[in-house]
Amino acid sequence: MTAALHTMDAPSLLAALQAEGESAVRPAGGWFYRGVKRIVDILGAVVLLVALLPLMLLVAAVIKLTSRGPVLFRQTRAGKDGRPFTMVKFRTMRPNAEEDQVFLREHNYQNGPIFKMPDDPRLIWAGKFLRRSSIDELPQLFNVLIGQMSLVGPRPLWKPEADQAEGPAKLRTMVKPGLTCLWQISGRSELTYEQWIVLDLYYITHRSLLLDLMILLQTLPAVLSTHGAY
Repeated sequence: MTAALHTMDAPSLLAALQAEGESAVRPAGGWFYRGVKRIVDILGAVVLLVALLPLMLLVAAVIKLTSRGPVLFRQTRAGKDGRPFTMVKFRTMRPNAEEDQVFLREHNYQNGPIFKMPDDPRLIWAGKFLRRSSIDELPQLFNVLIGQMSLVGPRPLWKPEADQAEGPAKLRTMVKPGLTCLWQISGRSELTYEQWIVLDLYYITHRSLLLDLMILLQTLPAVLSTHGAY
């Protein structure tokens, strides 16, 4: 399913959505879906945090011993309805790396307001491995546990990048952001910004317990493949 989705004519679909307006996109799933989803989020986050605690402690030690700065990186991301929240992840870059992004804009590999750069010079010693393996994202299980994120949902963008979204791209914050999503299992940064948006809007309008389960089951193989991860 995802292979067909990310090869769709994304610009044409986005243009059609732009013409139809926000009424063309409505989140699927009623109160039963949302209730079960929240229970799954809590149980899943607790189980994963307990199971992955040794790995997370090891990663924290490696970061602390090989680079200066805090173990965790905190950044303001756009949550549901665009509300800001503090997302946590393992730090993969040198301190204050965000301030240097303006000098690297010409090397941006993605279109749209997001910034993606292979072999980013701001990465610390273990940074590239942590990003390619997605291990740096594990602390976001705490965001899931307290209800700021879900296990499945559109990935939350850095607030300044999210604020630059135009047209249908603004609608991706209609639901709670997630730890994994269709974009995550479909190639990640190998996809264009337009394809990313189409995948997110497809998820929003078709989300269900079955779709969430499918995404969760495909996340580990996608992560292990490292396609589009940097």
